[in-house]
Amino acid sequence: MANAAGCLAEGRAAAQEGDLVVDFSQVREADSAALALLFDWQRVAAAAGHDLRVGGLPPGLESLAALYGVAELLPRDEAAVST
Repeated sequence: MANAAGCLAEGRAAAQEGDLVVDFSQVREADSAALALLFDWQRVAAAAGHDLRVGGLPPGLESLAALYGVAELLPRDEAAVST
């Protein structure tokens, strides 16, 4: 993820403003940096009293989350998946 630093700040701001749904349905590949961003945003959202949900995770990211034993920590919102 070439622009993780920019995504970090943008996601943190959004997570502080209200509930956040992150839709990955248009993302073909993502690495462990994406997981780190999601968990950071989740912490920021929780600290602000908001929820973060994710949808449409690419298979590779699903596999990484399972490999790291954190898949169940990602709250899902399958309604976020574009059709």
